[in-house]
Amino acid sequence: MIPQLVTVRRRRPNGRGLRLYVPVLPALLVLAPLLLLAMLVGLVACLATRVSLVGALRGVGQLLWALPGTQIEIEQGRTAVLVSVR
Repeated sequence: MIPQLVTVRRRRPNGRGLRLYVPVLPALLVLAPLLLLAMLVGLVACLATRVSLVGALRGVGQLLWALPGTQIEIEQGRTAVLVSVR
């Protein structure tokens, strides 16, 4: 299942928090031109390094498929960031 929503929570040093909800589909539509450019760069990189294009696409697909349910937490000093993919 493709991720639907990414939640980013940031705890500031003063203890207050900031929560940001990012819907994946609208963000993907806005960033589509950059995604196209990244795909072209990936194609050139696959050709230059003689990596199978189908294998690379399958690996990226498996990575995206495994994202839902992932939580990444980063804490430095009194500031903390939590990224949750649903």
